[in-house]
Amino acid sequence: MILEELRNYQFNYLELFNFTYKRYLHREVDFEEKLIGIVGARGVGKTTFLLQYLNEHSLPMAKKLYFSADAIDVESLFDIAYEFHKVGGELLIIDEIHKYNNFEKELKKIYDMLKLKVIFSGSSALKLDHSKGDLSRRARLYQMKGLSFREFIEIKNGITLASYGLDEILKNHTEIAHKLLKEIKPYEYWQEYLKNGYYPFYFENPKSYQLRLKETINTVIEVDIPSIFPIDYEKIINLKKLVRLVCESQPFQVNIKELSTNIGVKDYQTLYRYLEYLRRGKILNLLRAKSRGDTIFAKPQKLYLGNTNLHYAYCNNANIGTIQEVFVMSMIDEDLLEIPSKGDFRIADKYLVEVGGKNKSFKQIKDIPDSFVLADDIEVGFGSKVPLWLFGFLY
Repeated sequence: MILEELRNYQFNYLELFNFTYKRYLHREVDFEEKLIGIVGARGVGKTTFLLQYLNEHSLPMAKKLYFSADAIDVESLFDIAYEFHKVGGELLIIDEIHKYNNFEKELKKIYDMLKLKVIFSGSSALKLDHSKGDLSRRARLYQMKGLSFREFIEIKNGITLASYGLDEILKNHTEIAHKLLKEIKPYEYWQEYLKNGYYPFYFENPKSYQLRLKETINTVIEVDIPSIFPIDYEKIINLKKLVRLVCESQPFQVNIKELSTNIGVKDYQTLYRYLEYLRRGKILNLLRAKSRGDTIFAKPQKLYLGNTNLHYAYCNNANIGTIQEVFVMSMIDEDLLEIPSKGDFRIADKYLVEVGGKNKSFKQIKDIPDSFVLADDIEVGFGSKVPLWLFGFLY
């Protein structure tokens, strides 16, 4: 009976599904793995990714099954998987798995006992806990980011553009920029992307995007984070206050005492936990000096919202310098970034960069090897001055 209900659920989802654009992650995932997890912020397109893979897989529909963990009322994911496997099922896709208690143990049991390929999605805040079945050794996790500047332009214009590696862009940015300028005018789309282009649902209804974006973030704070982390419901208002305060502050002015006072938190450890919850939910970006280590109880050197769209949604006057730095952070994997003693960011433990407008100088990073200025408001750079928009072509 449950399989019949889930097949109807799957059919209804596929009937409404019509998004054909394929994100960068389709090229990165090794689909030969037996257990694959797609994690990312709410709204970045995880469900779309799963449905595209389901729809395009060569297996007959009877041998593949999709459902969302928040749409079922059963005691065991394994029981569903077992019944599906018993009737010849081969591909099981589970969306929003963080909504299901003890999913780690259930997935481990499926992995160990059934000849079944499983792909699941979950919140970016999801953490594979070693104490719940040691799933981390079995599952291959991939982090899905929001739309890059390149992807935004591709969707908007129905075209295909190349992406480039970090080394390529920094060493060959002039040639790359000239090549791309034959196909696009980047500043025709730049401001629209910074304000509205990070989440794919912008293209569903641009007029209601900002409202839906705020609703999405509220859902992360009110539903996703409490489902994963131990936080009392009445304390959720503190998370919302924290988001607002970070938005209104300059990234170089991290005052832990002031933040604690303003959101009504008495001890710093609680504040640090709240910051970590919001970081894992991709609402905040936290950068610490490398010397501080990985502990969440180290003071961050800089605090930002997770992407430029959030700054425009939450701030009455989004600071352009902050926006430029947030753009860089949103395009680069978090573990590749750190705060240096000079400059704005050190990337991949190698490159030192300063971020700013077209007149940004090399004063702070002068004579330092592998140092660059990422400059806004220029189409083509020269030497060590690189157009900022090109970092939107990293994926």
